[in-house]
Amino acid sequence: MLKRLFRPHPTREVGHALYAAVVEQARTPALYESLGAPDTVEGRFELYSLHVVLLLDRLNPPEARVKATHQALFDTYAKALDHALREMGVGDLTVGKKMRKLGEAFFGRVKSYHTAFAALPDTQPLRDLLTRTVYAEADASAAPALADYVLAQREHLAAQPIEALLEGRVEWRPS
Repeated sequence: MLKRLFRPHPTREVGHALYAAVVEQARTPALYESLGAPDTVEGRFELYSLHVVLLLDRLNPPEARVKATHQALFDTYAKALDHALREMGVGDLTVGKKMRKLGEAFFGRVKSYHTAFAALPDTQPLRDLLTRTVYAEADASAAPALADYVLAQREHLAAQPIEALLEGRVEWRPS
């Protein structure tokens, strides 16, 4: 009985697997070398968030199991942010405030990406968003190329069977 009580919930495991795939993809050297994303704390936050948004966008149908996986991915992402703050030496008393700011920033990004996706085939809103976020403190000349990357990843994710994602298997388009 105790084994059942403390056994990880399958959906939580899927959230961890999907987030691990996000981390691996967001660390792809080409994003930093070819597309000029800044290799800074802020730049990495933006790329992790971007890839989480892409998966959340794909996990959008309202079916219950999809919603649970959507939530598990977000929960894993939030816990990883909390852990990263603590590893960077942020004190327990300020972690909550910083997490609130990061949460607001993330939800702002989600809304902005959804707005940019709704404007398609016009890619200018997506380019502008990437310039303001990913390239906020860097040369934004690669923003159009990153926009192309985002759209290609979004299309590639849309072609994947939802069942694969619900099992924690995601395949990113090669960069």
